[in-house]
Amino acid sequence: MRRAVCPGSFDPVTNGHLDIIGRASRLFDEVIVGVLVNQSKSGLFTVEERIDMLREVTASYDNVRVESFRGLLVDFCRAQQASVLIKGLRAVSDFDYELQMAQMNIGLAGVETLFMPTNPLYSFLSSSLVKDVAKWGGDVSPHVPDRVRAELEARLSPPPRP
Repeated sequence: MRRAVCPGSFDPVTNGHLDIIGRASRLFDEVIVGVLVNQSKSGLFTVEERIDMLREVTASYDNVRVESFRGLLVDFCRAQQASVLIKGLRAVSDFDYELQMAQMNIGLAGVETLFMPTNPLYSFLSSSLVKDVAKWGGDVSPHVPDRVRAELEARLSPPPRP
């Protein structure tokens, strides 16, 4: 079985993430979306909330499952019996960082990294940017699934305008 891990914090999941997950699901028998538990960083959504949203928005993919992990990504890959990581790249700056991680992961555990160029529709998109726009009352509906938009609106009410 060809199994791959698509890791990230997904705080929150965006349409860019879903594009990479969907494309990976056509290439592999199983794709495991690995949600990083980073205790040194507080996210907008809890890990459980992110997993719940991801499971809902990936439900149409029969071969995608969502799990959380903490610690080394390569240890999670070993536990899942996955030898490939899928990483989306938006720009050259992503590549510089991700290449170092890919080289470390192959050196540590023989885990390969497959870089997928992001669909140009999502090349500027990041979870941080989406949260910032939502915080100020901007329309994020073109950038996230409906469930995520609703959760952002409920969580982030914009400050009153003068």
